[in-house]
Amino acid sequence: MATILGTSSSAILASKPFSIPSLSLTSSGLSFGRKYYGGIGLVGKKGRPQFHVAVASVATDIGSVQEAQKAAAKESQRPVYPFAAIVGQDEMKLCLLLNVIDPKIGGVMIMGDRGTGKSTTVRSLVDLLPEIKVVAGDPYNSDPEDPESMGIEVRESVVKGEDLTVVLTKINMVDLPLGATEDRVCGTIDIEKALTEGVKAFEPGLLAKANRGILYVDEVNLLDDHLVDVLLDSAASGWNTVEREGISISHPARFILIGSGNPEEGELRPQLLDRFGMHAQVGTVRDAELRVKIVEERAQFDKNPKEFRESYKSEQEKLQQQISSARSFLSSVKIDHDLKVKISKVCSELNVDGLRGDIVTNRAAKALAALKGRDQVTAEDIATVIPNCLRHRLRKDPLESIDSGLLVSEKFYEVFS
Repeated sequence: MATILGTSSSAILASKPFSIPSLSLTSSGLSFGRKYYGGIGLVGKKGRPQFHVAVASVATDIGSVQEAQKAAAKESQRPVYPFAAIVGQDEMKLCLLLNVIDPKIGGVMIMGDRGTGKSTTVRSLVDLLPEIKVVAGDPYNSDPEDPESMGIEVRESVVKGEDLTVVLTKINMVDLPLGATEDRVCGTIDIEKALTEGVKAFEPGLLAKANRGILYVDEVNLLDDHLVDVLLDSAASGWNTVEREGISISHPARFILIGSGNPEEGELRPQLLDRFGMHAQVGTVRDAELRVKIVEERAQFDKNPKEFRESYKSEQEKLQQQISSARSFLSSVKIDHDLKVKISKVCSELNVDGLRGDIVTNRAAKALAALKGRDQVTAEDIATVIPNCLRHRLRKDPLESIDSGLLVSEKFYEVFS
């Protein structure tokens, strides 16, 4: 999955020069320590210039091996339905794309009828996920440039001044099964190491794997209460703390939370619902021509997945490039103060509790502007995203039959006009 940055010898030598402080004096002369890429420690006598060439060629070999492993893993993976081939469901697709562009939006809750492609759409997002820099071999996908996203061990290595091996890897998508145990989600004591080596060691769980990635919960409204509590705690703080057998371990657990479910099967707890940045409503396609198109394309995919995916390759690559460009462009997008005031006025007049609605609407509007390639947010951008950002934050009225998204839209046009 991961590729070492700069596999050529010139790229490696240029990326980070070897530091002099790692020299040490031994009985056989001057030798070099082990603070190099991949923890490779090569010993060389003073005056042997081929040292750098050896390290570069080793790094190149490692890069080649990892490239081969990546290609083999990709071939062996179960084929995923292309995101570009999803017919309709524009609201759901937009919410997912905006969360990939700006993970700080806080995830998306997708509710709708059974058989409307909720799970298929979420899982098809895997192909579009961009690559991020992580520390090689770290179970928490630590960010080498952000101390807040580093595991304890990586942070200690940085404090000691050690060089970190940085690799590029795709953003993870982790499935949280409904029947998962709390130990599997949070992490637990490594019993094998305890028995064989006599030491207490931590075995990371799904939250560690999902750090800086996506945590997907299908049928989230059926999730057990004790797992909901775990998700609430991690989503609130961005850290997961495990207390087991006298060991207290904390690690970063910042993830995009994506949930899907059918409202007929049960309501979601209000505490968890509020943690989702956006809420998408999915309905059954009523147009007969569209239904036929969906059935035919699904049949083609089931018959020959590889050929079907190949037919959408150019569209997928175009969409992937658009997402990558929007992510890099996001920081330069601005929103006028007047528009911010109007967003807050809408939230206030709808009696939205807290300020999460204001924050998420601002972020989502900026992400949409970046997706469209603009550096300025317009009222049209806000009109597109505000129903999804506020719909699930309104207080429930059992006698109200109108969709809460329409209430938000009506209030938006009242304020912005």
